[in-house]
Amino acid sequence: IKMNFNASYTCSPLEQFEIYSLIPLRFGSFDISFTNSSLRRFFIVGLLITLSLLMGNGNLVPTRWQIVAEGVFGVVYSRVQPMGQKGQVYFPLVFSLFSFILTANLLGLVPYSFTVTSHLIVTLTLSRAVWVGKLIIGVRLHGIRLLGRFRPSGVPLARAPMMVPLELLGFVIPLISLSVRLFANMRAGHILLKVMAGFAWTMRRAGGALWVAHFLPLGVLYLLLFLETGVAMIQAYVFSLLTARYISDVIEGGH
Repeated sequence: IKMNFNASYTCSPLEQFEIYSLIPLRFGSFDISFTNSSLRRFFIVGLLITLSLLMGNGNLVPTRWQIVAEGVFGVVYSRVQPMGQKGQVYFPLVFSLFSFILTANLLGLVPYSFTVTSHLIVTLTLSRAVWVGKLIIGVRLHGIRLLGRFRPSGVPLARAPMMVPLELLGFVIPLISLSVRLFANMRAGHILLKVMAGFAWTMRRAGGALWVAHFLPLGVLYLLLFLETGVAMIQAYVFSLLTARYISDVIEGGH
């Protein structure tokens, strides 16, 4: 943190999304520096691995952490189970995405932390992995027949020039919708929290009647914090749900 506590509430709400280099690494025009975003992603992965090792001891009487893990496992598995035996093979992928996004979203709510899912490059990378994986699964299962879905059955040849671009667009849209939905919700929520916190802090420092009135935006801030916690969970669930849906569609020969 390059600023003191008092100044932190008067800065731009967008400053919390700043990416800065921790270990500069440059090769010509390529910048592959180790940043605060990289550090947070490594921390999230390390935390998930540690929790998995702690919960995977298979106690006959489950601990509280095991109960939580089994509940999360059950929620994600209920989304993958309708995909059938072929689709359940991809449960580890869906569960890993859900765990990573949920942990990243929740840790981002900790004051002075960094939310990696508030950056489009991160969410776009996750959605691109899902989209490329969906494409690979479709080619492996259906081969050249996968191209047939761009011309729906029963469509006259005369309408094909109009329908094919629409189907191509529908095939690419998940790449954009998955990333933008998560990115926009996380960034908008954190900006709103920062604005309310700055508003409350400014009123508190003003003194007098405004000092008393600052409890109003402070109360709104706490309510928004609970709301953002719910949004963080919902967005992780929606991302994993749509991932399972896209994989199921391509297994069946759809999108």
